Amino acid sequence: MSLFSSNKDGENCPEHSLGKDIRQYARLSLCVTAIGLAFPAHAIDFGPDGMFSFTGFAEMQFGRANNQCPGTTCQISPEADRQRVWADAVVQGLPLTSSGTSFNQAQFWFKAQKDLGGGFKLKGEVSQKWRDGRLDVPDIWPEKNLSIQHEEYGVLTIGETVSRTWQFADYPYGSNLGLSYAWASTGAGYRNLGNAIRYTSRVFDVSGGDAVFEVTYDRGNTAFKINKPRFLEVWAHYGKGPLSVDAMYQNTRNGVPAAFGSAAFNGPFYDSAADGKLGNSGQSVAVVQAVYQLNKKVELSAGVRHNRWSGAYQVVALAGPPVQWNFPFNVDWFGVDANGVAHPGYPAQSTDLSLGARYRMDKWTFAAGAAYFSKASTPNPVERGQSNSALVNTLQATYDYGNGFEFSVFSGMVNYSKKGLSPISLPSNSTFNKIDSRTTKSGNWFGVGAKYTF
Repeated sequence: MSLFSSNKDGENCPEHSLGKDIRQYARLSLCVTAIGLAFPAHAIDFGPDGMFSFTGFAEMQFGRANNQCPGTTCQISPEADRQRVWADAVVQGLPLTSSGTSFNQAQFWFKAQKDLGGGFKLKGEVSQKWRDGRLDVPDIWPEKNLSIQHEEYGVLTIGETVSRTWQFADYPYGSNLGLSYAWASTGAGYRNLGNAIRYTSRVFDVSGGDAVFEVTYDRGNTAFKINKPRFLEVWAHYGKGPLSVDAMYQNTRNGVPAAFGSAAFNGPFYDSAADGKLGNSGQSVAVVQAVYQLNKKVELSAGVRHNRWSGAYQVVALAGPPVQWNFPFNVDWFGVDANGVAHPGYPAQSTDLSLGARYRMDKWTFAAGAAYFSKASTPNPVERGQSNSALVNTLQATYDYGNGFEFSVFSGMVNYSKKGLSPISLPSNSTFNKIDSRTTKSGNWFGVGAKYTF
């Protein structure tokens, strides 16, 4: 499908709107170039013996996507998330349109370290992230932790951090292929951890390669005494010559049930007063990602992810007023299970795949990526998206200007196997640039971006 055309469900892009977007792109380039000239293109180290460091990045994108509903959503109930049955209905008869898209984010890290002698180092790290002008996660820091490191014993970290399952899917694996959001912000994983304890081993020599092992535990919100949260993640890395492999497994109990890989792990509900009304739930994700440097110019990537959800039934969590529902998952809204539970939630499993390739040519890097979100296996007798699948394809070209500044041109498309609720491993029915699976089987987008890193 052409990036400038529409299928039978949509309309062609207005020519005058495209010209307006190009003018926005020009302003974007000038703005980020100015940022690059104003700041140094490397980490800022200061204090005695470089004890403190300050690093970060800022990124902006402008684009255009087709086959979108007018306004912000197609839903009759725009605020409802996809797990609510009243979120299923869309406004009928709306003509699909093309519109501009924009995105910006910035993140900064402040780090401090102190040599304690005897091979030990004490380190502290604080990080905050803004997305589209707002805090990315208002109630939790991406990084706010302390660690003690020894060259032989490894690293012990305590505090707020992010999961490896999200981190390595986002960067560099996903971002190198234009799949950062598509691959990292979907599936059964969680991103932000507020009460983490993490142990990372030293680097081991295994069969002529380097291996690292890590385990992370988070107890979540300890105010929940009945449905106690529990998070466990294991990461293993192996690198040998041109090959790099990362394997992650995340197993959780009583976080908010979700198919949003960027979700924070905390507890099953935002108020522990609902503890006695909620049922136990859990989910897990297993991911393997590999990158192979075929030669100096060509790099190949592949990833596989298996998602599992226990399901969560629908119940009134707090009587109110107003009445507040829990967070359900994969519910039969009009059924009763074998134990007499109304609105039961059913387990589900799915397997997602990704592939990619990059080609370097002087200061240019060209990349192509694909992510496939499969149909799900579930005993749920009603349709909640388990019979749908999606394929996302991306192309991008990145130019390295130097001094920490990059400029990129990108395009992408999504194809659903049918109209209807989106695949279970997607957080919404319009995850990709508001191209809603209930109103169209396909859509595409294109745009430009700029990023400054120091």
